[in-house]
Amino acid sequence: MARLLAASLLSLVLVACAAKPPPEAPPEAIRPPAFALNPASFADLPGWQEDRMAEALPALRASCPRLLAQTSRPGPDGFTIFGPVAAWKPFCDGLAALAPGDDAGLRRLIEAEMRPVQVIGDGKPEGLFTGYYEPSLKGSRQRRPGYDVPVYGLPPDLVQVDLGQFRNDWRGQRTAGRVQNGFLRPYDDRAGIEAGKLEGKAPVLAWAANPVDVFFLQIQGSGRIELAEGGLLRVGFAGQNGHPYTAIGRVLIDRGLLAREDVTMPRLKQWLAENPAEAPGLLRENKSFVFFREISPPAPSNMAASNIAGGGSQPDGPLGAQGLPLSPGRSLAVDRTHLAMGLPVWLSASRPDAASSAGPDVTLNRLMLAQDTGGAIRGAVRGDVFWGHGPEAEAIAGAMKHPGRYWLLLPKTVMAGQPAS
Repeated sequence: MARLLAASLLSLVLVACAAKPPPEAPPEAIRPPAFALNPASFADLPGWQEDRMAEALPALRASCPRLLAQTSRPGPDGFTIFGPVAAWKPFCDGLAALAPGDDAGLRRLIEAEMRPVQVIGDGKPEGLFTGYYEPSLKGSRQRRPGYDVPVYGLPPDLVQVDLGQFRNDWRGQRTAGRVQNGFLRPYDDRAGIEAGKLEGKAPVLAWAANPVDVFFLQIQGSGRIELAEGGLLRVGFAGQNGHPYTAIGRVLIDRGLLAREDVTMPRLKQWLAENPAEAPGLLRENKSFVFFREISPPAPSNMAASNIAGGGSQPDGPLGAQGLPLSPGRSLAVDRTHLAMGLPVWLSASRPDAASSAGPDVTLNRLMLAQDTGGAIRGAVRGDVFWGHGPEAEAIAGAMKHPGRYWLLLPKTVMAGQPAS
């Protein structure tokens, strides 16, 4: 009897278990898209009426010819995400008619021709916004005692590849390498280059005094070298070795050597200065290596100005990925996998107070342009604000690590890969 009861119970258990269908895998649609655009109104933009947006007018005008020359980016449903070239022409034509400093006129033009759409990344409207600047460092045209760190120009055997030329879903992605026996192979990483693998094989634009300064020059992507012989050498981004960027701050956090909230550029420089034996190894954790080219020197009137608020004249900053001079406080580096160069953006974030790192943050609601990119700028809601040159720009950029949101300003005939309603 006991065996019969046990067998009956076992049968019931097995039937009950068999009756339960296996759990269904969640549908793919539940996963938020990596990049999405949500319609908005100008009333949704914090500080829309307060910004001195005409400061961005010179950069907008300079950007329009390149924006109009771009091929429209196709969306997954066949429509264009940022619109056909013709959709941007009324806005660009309207910019040409505005007087310098006409904030109200530019605001009216944008409201008449454009509409805001909020960028959403992985289902979240908020992301990280940092800052960068144009640094200065000591150097020499000739190698001499005290100046022995090479600032390399572009090696002749470096092959840079725009992957978007091969597949549409690779648009905005790039790599680099060297050709060996008909195949593209990885290029030397930072450790190999610093060990001398490029010695005599790549041009040296200057010899710097400090390897840490050259490392941060590569992170910023451009800078000014004060020459021991006198004068100034201005260098800009020319290429990269194709290896992924690794943030040394993240390495120090993972090793328990710095707390996340302490990772700012001044604190990283301090750690490197206090730990000279460990510094070279830490820098080599970032296998990415940047090569430079010589660019025209800045105008004398702008040599020492930080100009963080932007200005009314043609920008005189370093060249960004759009191929145009960056405007302090108005140019934004973005992930070009998601955003096209030249798009006008409304940013709502905050920044450190340059006068006091311990002071309250300064509200940052302003019109900006997507004009640059960077190895650490990854994700739909991610940006790096260019702050210009000088101590104030360095103080803001070095400590900026703030949450924020942004909206694209697109022609009214365009929205998120579908026609406007």
